Amino acid sequence: MAHTDSSGCSRLYRRSLKLALDWSVHRHLWRGQALYIRSLFEANSNVREPRQQRILFDQTEELLKQWKHPDPYRPPTAPGGSKYERNLPCPILERMSPSPCLSLSLR
Repeated sequence: MAHTDSSGCSRLYRRSLKLALDWSVHRHLWRGQALYIRSLFEANSNVREPRQQRILFDQTEELLKQWKHPDPYRPPTAPGGSKYERNLPCPILERMSPSPCLSLSLR
């Protein structure tokens, strides 16, 4: 699917792969789906008419909306992940003058 904006086409391809990964439990199952998605994009790589490209682009967008996963995969440490902001480092506190008790114990 040669879109007029090649970066737009590659973004669409990446979104397709990520969506397939949301639905696949195992990586080896996802690999077969990724090869199928690649073959679909390569089959339409010879389309040069801008109107036809826009139609293909819009159809693919609709398919992505239709197949959107209700609970997409998020890396655990990413925002929305199960480990996000867990075990954060302690905030750096400004050093104040030593407490009087500490100075007495050092003598």
